[in-house]
Amino acid sequence: MRLRWPRRRPRGRGRLIAGAAALVLLAGAGTWSVLADGGERTVNRHDRAFDLPESPGGEDTVRIDTSYFTAGPADERRPAVLLGHGFGGSKDDMRPQAERLAREGYAVLTWSARGFGASGGRIGLNDPDAEVADVWHLIDWLAERPEVALDAEGDPRVGLAGASYGGSIALLAAGHDPRVDAIAPQITYWDLSEALFPGGVFKRLWAGILFTTGSTEAGYLDEAAEPLPDPGCGRFTAELCDLYERVAVSGEPDAEARRLLHERSPAAVADRIDVPTLVVQGQHDSLFPLDHADAIARAVQDNGAPVAVDWIWAGHDGGISEADRVEGRVTDWFDRHLKGDTGTDTGPAFRATRVTGFDSTDGATLLRGATGETYPGLTAARETVELAGEPQTFVNPAGGSPPAVSAIPGLGALSEATALGFGVSLDFPGQFAQFESEPLSETVRVTGTPTVRLHIRSDAPSAVLFAKVYDISPDGSQQSLPAQLVAPLRVENTDRGRTVDVPLPAVDYPFEAGHRMRLVLSTTDLGYASPAEPATHTVSLAGPGLTVPTAPGVTTGGTPLPWWAWGLPLAGAVIAAALLLTGRPSARTPAPDPQLADVPLQITDLSKRYAGSADRYAVRDLSFRVARGQVLGLLGPNGAGKTTTLRMLMGLITPDAGDIRVFGHAIRPGAPVLSRVGAFVEGAGFLPHLTGRANLELYWRATGRPAADAHLAEALEIAGLGGAVDRAVRTYSQGMRQRLAIAQAMLGLPELLILDEPTNGLDPPQIRAMREVMTRYAADGRTVIVSSHLLAEVEQTCTHLVVMAEGRLVQAGPVADIVGHGSTLLVGTPRPLTDALIEQVAALPGVTSAGRAEGGLLIRLDAGASEEDDTGRAAALLAELVRLGIPVHSLGPHRRLEDAFLTLIGGA
Repeated sequence: MRLRWPRRRPRGRGRLIAGAAALVLLAGAGTWSVLADGGERTVNRHDRAFDLPESPGGEDTVRIDTSYFTAGPADERRPAVLLGHGFGGSKDDMRPQAERLAREGYAVLTWSARGFGASGGRIGLNDPDAEVADVWHLIDWLAERPEVALDAEGDPRVGLAGASYGGSIALLAAGHDPRVDAIAPQITYWDLSEALFPGGVFKRLWAGILFTTGSTEAGYLDEAAEPLPDPGCGRFTAELCDLYERVAVSGEPDAEARRLLHERSPAAVADRIDVPTLVVQGQHDSLFPLDHADAIARAVQDNGAPVAVDWIWAGHDGGISEADRVEGRVTDWFDRHLKGDTGTDTGPAFRATRVTGFDSTDGATLLRGATGETYPGLTAARETVELAGEPQTFVNPAGGSPPAVSAIPGLGALSEATALGFGVSLDFPGQFAQFESEPLSETVRVTGTPTVRLHIRSDAPSAVLFAKVYDISPDGSQQSLPAQLVAPLRVENTDRGRTVDVPLPAVDYPFEAGHRMRLVLSTTDLGYASPAEPATHTVSLAGPGLTVPTAPGVTTGGTPLPWWAWGLPLAGAVIAAALLLTGRPSARTPAPDPQLADVPLQITDLSKRYAGSADRYAVRDLSFRVARGQVLGLLGPNGAGKTTTLRMLMGLITPDAGDIRVFGHAIRPGAPVLSRVGAFVEGAGFLPHLTGRANLELYWRATGRPAADAHLAEALEIAGLGGAVDRAVRTYSQGMRQRLAIAQAMLGLPELLILDEPTNGLDPPQIRAMREVMTRYAADGRTVIVSSHLLAEVEQTCTHLVVMAEGRLVQAGPVADIVGHGSTLLVGTPRPLTDALIEQVAALPGVTSAGRAEGGLLIRLDAGASEEDDTGRAAALLAELVRLGIPVHSLGPHRRLEDAFLTLIGGA
């Protein structure tokens, strides 16, 4: 039964029943704590768990965990604020902001939504009958607090704020509960069906991350929560689990999926969100792009309420945080609209963060706000940029692979340069059409959504395309994709030909004078599902070119620095970032060395210095060579430089000096020869609800290489996964997960395989099995490099060793040579010796002890001064043994790798 939210406060007996149901407390759930920060106002925190109705009219309850923060006199009435957390988080994430708001004179309530933190229940994605109803009951509780200001009986003065998942609950609460007085949603969605199915295309990667975050086993929940009957759905409700599995398998949304997600979205109550709203949205956000903020703002404006829009630099894809500024603006917003402080400046109607340069002293990116007196929307002051290009025919590849690359969820946070638009982007020849402008005569600042009119004809009844606009440098050597954003679209009836207006991603981005705009339409994108059936499309321009919004009323405040103070660092950093992150070979890349074409790895004079240190090196003057068929152990204590060496080998970081050659090719970020290298470094992540095989197939598709090149069957056979490969990964033991990670590294049967601590967390039988995996892999002439702290395993597995300490090479060579130096000798004899004879040996000069060992006699000599001393003493001992009449069949050093290793690093 759907809960009907009244537009007026419940009165009389009905309200009393609702309040009673809402405020059933778990025994002993309430606790008080006092928080103080230096001389600032003391904050009191009250932790309490409520038993709230699980569903409207039902008898079952669900546990909701909350924290309540206040400061100042207990008898002082103040407005209340509810803070919602992001997806996958809990109330604890909101504590710092809650304490700050409490010190500013608010009563603040945080809570863990259903299925998160210590709260029970299942995730309903802000179901009006579940999560939104919980907020209704929490507002009921606030209305009873003596320190909370009231507008009327049962109606507290209350606002809501939160980011992402917490932002949507603020909007939904405002639409469902008329007691909400002001909201400040951040980087959130307007319509979840449009967020996950933009343009009718399934946003596969982000949906997978969303549902994986919530699809953990029932045991993850708090002990007080009722166990979930279906662990396969994790913490999601069954209908949402079914929705995801259905769409993930088909690769496209159905009507029921769109309907359900729309009903759980603020868009479903668009005509009822009529309170002052501060909309904060991220410019670098492929999950909830700027058009969601635009829809929120337009709806609130249409309902006659005050609204302000703030485009911050960061988003779900990363970027540069403005948390302190945003939290300050949220506080000002509530001061004005909850406290009624008309003197508070809540900021401009529209603000967009822009980069104005770099600080030459520390390299920090300088941000400044561009502001407008009114919110311009996404289509203000449009002008046309002409494009040129003949009709072009391109294909959708079978299986939608290899996919083009634009945004990769989460990777935008790795670098400020990525946020500046210099991320890795890739389109495959034959899978895209492009149209290009002439060099721009002046800078065009695009603020909003560009559009283009196209004619599309296909040999298929529909076409899925991905539209984007690149910024091309004057010499054509560099292209950058603003905010790494693309616009997916599904066009029906393309077999009859269609003319369509295509909206492109909303951005705030300057295309500088002399640069060109390049419109690209691709048939694939890594973040989305493309049709599996092959198809051919022909696209032509049906208009003069791009129509771009410029919003001239939005201006950037003057910078206090002269242009040269930031211009030169900016230019240098941008060029360096572009060269590094685009992964394109440069003219300075050394030519391949034909003499090393069959050498898997040669490292020469490699050095890497710690950042900010003049003389402290992670790796220094390191040189060694690895041949085919070797299993090389990379050994060293913590801090020896092993992981730094592996990262440089894989092109993840750049050395300060020296040379790395893989099959004769110099290693640079994105070097093509890295396709011949497989790696498992510091663990691997898998989607737990998918099978091992599905995880491997998904990973290989992301590489963009043909499926036939994966050699999946061979990798699985070497890894020894057996039938487990077709089970869900969440059922795997640690050993099976490690094997799956190794199988992932072996996809494509790379000629050089790099494994960093592959036996971590494994028991002895699993370690033995992993040892067999590595030796089998190298058996056919491939090469394995393994870094490990388990010296006994390295000794049994590896053929060669490289020992490092303090960033330098200590010893390199065959295991037998390195282990073979020492003062303990094993004497092989055809039969066991008598006790009397052993005593005579022990009494020989220079012998510390003698005893039986498997296959002969184990003799320990006095510690020698050098390897040459050990060799001379062994020869003298042999003569003495012969003199005693002992039949010696063999004599050689006997020492464990552990002994050799400790000796080597001790002298390093």
